[in-house]
This record gives sequence, structure tokens and C-alpha cells, in this order.
Amino acid sequence: MRKIWFITGSSRGLGRSLAEAVLESGDNVAATARNIDQLKDLSEKYPGQVLAISLDVTVNDQIQKAVSSAINHFGRIDVLVNNAGFGITGAAEAFTGEQVRSQLETNLYAPIEITRVVLPYMRKQRSGHILQISSVGGRVGNAGLSIYQAAKFGLGGFSEALAKEVAPLGIRVTSVEPGGFRTDWAGDSMAYAAKIEGYENTVDRRTELFQGGSFVPMGDPEKAARVMIDLVNHPEPPVHLVLGSEAIALLQQADLSRKEELEKWLPVSVSTDHHESVSFLDTKEGRALVNLKGNN
Repeated sequence: MRKIWFITGSSRGLGRSLAEAVLESGDNVAATARNIDQLKDLSEKYPGQVLAISLDVTVNDQIQKAVSSAINHFGRIDVLVNNAGFGITGAAEAFTGEQVRSQLETNLYAPIEITRVVLPYMRKQRSGHILQISSVGGRVGNAGLSIYQAAKFGLGGFSEALAKEVAPLGIRVTSVEPGGFRTDWAGDSMAYAAKIEGYENTVDRRTELFQGGSFVPMGDPEKAARVMIDLVNHPEPPVHLVLGSEAIALLQQADLSRKEELEKWLPVSVSTDHHESVSFLDTKEGRALVNLKGNN
């Protein structure tokens, strides 16, 4: 049976690669973009398989209409892919209020709202898979990307909690966390804050990397698309899926640093237990277990 995919940001980048791969595999796609003229070639190449939908993911009324259109046309949504988004680079204090709001609205609030609109249909079906296109930047923080990564950290946390919430309903959730991929993320899809004094050796270096053309990502979006198609057919998909060797290296280093910091400050951490509590530290598992007297 053909799956029905609902993919946001289908006109470019990873969303475009995924839409093409899904259609090539024989499934159907509700493909959304702010400008659906950019989806015309897909509709022509795959007649009957594509429903092109105009959608600005930051407008709630449009979200409701887009999801309803997909349901009315195809009858269901089996896979939701929250892909639409953009990057933004600069010092935290240098962003305008509008830049901060726009980033959070697009990269965090929008996928949350789209997920909330689609969930009732998946709940009634007792099936579905939600792919949140996050980033390794949702697990590792870096200078110059504070607002972008605030959104991605939030999306990762939302996805992890949601996965536990909807698992009994037959709905699976995966936070897809790529490193650098050869899309236009660091090109046309990247916005910038104005430069300010004091960040020459941190934020400005990242800005120069992106704007200077020397940033050559290792990831292949077509390979990532094939992985995601396999993912939704896997009987036990992960809650977090990191993509790319660059991302793996960053995450391994971050995990090591966090473990070292946790162990260094462990005495301070456990010193805050209430005096009526009995604390147990299971060092083998790396877990701190606290049992309050009378609540064991």
C-alpha cells in the first residue's frame, strides 16, 4: 500500500531531495512550499502522486487548511516531515527581536503546531510516523548559532517527549539530526545578524566561514532522503537519528565533555538533596536515583 507523505519545505534543499525520492519509490506526497510554482515540475513528472499545497508554516490558518487539503485528497497522512526552516548566524545580543521571533516561529513553533494538527488524524488511524528535521545543532551548541540552536534544542526535546506520549497509539517520532549537508542551508537559506565588536574570534569566524564559500559540507541530501524512506519502514526506528560522520564526531566530543563536567561537579549536584532523602548513585549505569522517605 502506498504511503501518504506530508512534507513541508518541498521546493528546495533536503525537502526537495526527499520529495523526489519518495515519489520515485512510488509513494504519494502532499508537497508544501510558500511558492507552489516551484513544485510544478514534480506535479508534471509524477501525475496523480503529488498534491502541491501553498503553505507558509508560520501562519496557523494555512497549516489547518494544508493538512485538511491533504486529508481530503489522499484520505490519510502516514508520514509527516517537518522540514521547512532556515539558518541564522550572529552574536546572541546582535539579533533583532524580529530575527529571533522569525527563527523560533519557523524552526520551533511551526513544527510543533503542524504536528499538533496532524496528530488527531494519526491517533484515529492508530498509526503514523513523524520526522522532525532537526540538526546536530539541536544536541551541540556552537558560537554564532545560539538562536538557531535554541529552536533545534527545543524541537529535539519536544520530539523526545512526544515519542513517549504517542507510542501506545502506534505513532512513531524521530528527530532527524544532520550535520552539514550539501543544500543551500549555509547559502541562500542563511540569515545574519549585524556584526558587533568583541566577537571577532568566535562568531565572526563562523560568519566568514559561511559567507566565504570555504564551507563544504560532507553530507549528501540524496543519501539522507533514502535513509529516511528506509527509516519509516523500519519496525523499530530510533527517537534520535544523527546523519553524517561530521555530526557524529561533534556529538561524540560533546558527550565526552558533558560526561567529564558531570563527574567533576557530581559532589555539588548531589549535595542539594533534602536531608530527609536517601540518595543512591549507580555509577555503573551512570544514574542518580533519589528515594524520598515514605515515598519508596
